[in-house]
Amino acid sequence: MQEGQHARDRLAGRQRLARPASLEGLTIGIMDIAKSRGDVFLDRLDEQLSERGYKVRRYAKPTNTRVAPLALRQQISAEVDVLIEGLSD
Repeated sequence: MQEGQHARDRLAGRQRLARPASLEGLTIGIMDIAKSRGDVFLDRLDEQLSERGYKVRRYAKPTNTRVAPLALRQQISAEVDVLIEGLSD
């Protein structure tokens, strides 16, 4: 495995994209994975990013027990430049 490459990415046959140098001018997606109280953190994050002038779009998985549906992943890919996925527990 190459340095910095996660097993999940290697198994999927793709490399991680480089992080942007700045969030300026980018649309930021926030995805709630439907874990308990994850929305509390994400609501606050959305508020802070929006106060700083960033364009934010929200998404939610229907359940935390499965991967996001293909249609949702395609929508996110088409609408945002970066994604923050909220976890909890």
